[in-house]
Amino acid sequence: MAAHTQRDRPARIPEVDALRGFALMGIFLVNALMMAGPYSLGAITDPSASALDRTVEGVVQTFAVGKFYLMFSFLFGYSFTLQLASAERAGTSPVPRLLRRSLGLLVLGVLHAVLLYTGDILTTYAVLGLILIAARNCTPGAALRAARVLYGCLSAFLLLLGLGTLLMSDAETAEADAELAEALPVLVAGYRRDALSVVRANIGQLPDQLLAALLMSGFVMAAFLVGLHCGKRRLLADTGNHRARMRRILVIGAAVGLPGSLFMALAVSGPLGPRWSLFGEMVGTVTAPALTAAYICGMLLLMKTARGARIAALFAPAGRMALTNYLSQSLAMALAFTAYGLALYDRLSPAVVILGALALYAIQLALSSRLMARHRYGPVEWLLRTITLARLPHDHDRSTVTQ
Repeated sequence: MAAHTQRDRPARIPEVDALRGFALMGIFLVNALMMAGPYSLGAITDPSASALDRTVEGVVQTFAVGKFYLMFSFLFGYSFTLQLASAERAGTSPVPRLLRRSLGLLVLGVLHAVLLYTGDILTTYAVLGLILIAARNCTPGAALRAARVLYGCLSAFLLLLGLGTLLMSDAETAEADAELAEALPVLVAGYRRDALSVVRANIGQLPDQLLAALLMSGFVMAAFLVGLHCGKRRLLADTGNHRARMRRILVIGAAVGLPGSLFMALAVSGPLGPRWSLFGEMVGTVTAPALTAAYICGMLLLMKTARGARIAALFAPAGRMALTNYLSQSLAMALAFTAYGLALYDRLSPAVVILGALALYAIQLALSSRLMARHRYGPVEWLLRTITLARLPHDHDRSTVTQ
């Protein structure tokens, strides 16, 4: 019986785990800068920023901002098809499971946003996941067409919004930034004072974060649908037959995404001036999916080489327990930057923040490798699985895949 269970157990897709681990690193770099101080990647000009500070922020703007959360969203949509298959193998309806999973993500997301980091993505996944549940029986082609329409409409809206800001003069834009900057001392004091003031500061930030989430939800949903399309066609389970296509996507995605991201960095953190900031953000946002696609295809091609296989083996354990690592990153940053711990908010340069984030992620890679060598799930993954199944997971549950 044990041999039968082992033989019938669906193998995990290592590419999915490795991509998720890679995305987790990029998300961490962005979130670390967002949590470290009020200027958050040039959203408001920091008058004391050095050339090194602006360079570091520009590099993160170019290569990370807006790209890795889309990669994570794509993988969320892809993994959704694996969860559907898991429920089918178990002989149960997928809908109750998926609804419980969305509820679990929602509760975790709200707690995360209020207690740790207002830039939480889990609540967005929980809500938009309901649309995925409703669209679970759509064809791969329909999912892809819906993603294209959604992306096209939202891109047109954001570009028009960004173009409208170019009608403002530099003086008008600088005045608007000055008004925003007036509230920053209160925000800084809130994150440094005590634990209760941290919670209050987080709650105060939530309306702005909700507006940002609404603007970005269309891109998240489009990425979900692309992931759903690829999952229904099982494209990541057999990438060897799609190498030529992936090379084309890599080249085209980089050719479109890199110039857009570089323009965003020059506008937001560079010399173009405050009037170009919002338009640059919109251009970077609209072209980010192209660079995300290039990253995904580049990583998939790399993982087919000997060196790439070693890189995949390094990232995959962290990707298997991505939810635990994601929340642990926020906890570590809250302890470093807020009154929960060291209260270093607005006291560290971007270069120091990024070095610290990379060091912490290296520790997470090592710990994830050790933990995944002994256990099937990370702690938060185990909790979410318990909520999804509405019971404690048993050993025979290994016949399911929930990537």
